[in-house]
Amino acid sequence: MLRFLLRLLLGVTLAFVVGLTALLWSLHSAFEPSRDEVARLQSPDREATAVLYEVNGGATTSFGYEVVLVRGQAAENEIELASLYGAARNDSAAGVNLKWVSPTALHIEYVEAKSAKLRHSTVKLNNGEIRVALRPGVRDDSAPSGGMLYNLRDKSKN
Repeated sequence: MLRFLLRLLLGVTLAFVVGLTALLWSLHSAFEPSRDEVARLQSPDREATAVLYEVNGGATTSFGYEVVLVRGQAAENEIELASLYGAARNDSAAGVNLKWVSPTALHIEYVEAKSAKLRHSTVKLNNGEIRVALRPGVRDDSAPSGGMLYNLRDKSKN
């Protein structure tokens, strides 16, 4: 009888520990911001690629956006160009638009942002350099309402 009670106690304790671990893991994952690629645009000369990430901190925060430049094909060649918080493309669409205006000039366009920081205004490449500019005041009335990732997922359903 004692052996049975010890096994039962061990089983209940093990189940409790496993359940508690699963709960803590899910809570940790639920409160960690997501970072998702929402746009990728190769330069006209194919020497570099601008990548836009949307950072979602949850329902009580605005979206954050990170723009990086990838030289060549390797992700380890990423250079952070800019970060924006609360950026919008129109009155109901969050986000920014990436626009190569030439092989050596990248514009990051948006109507407004709560904060916007340009980390590198120029980036040197093997064959020259790329100029990067934040362009507030550029409205995109064709951008759909909501966050950029939401709209990408919505398109993939069609």
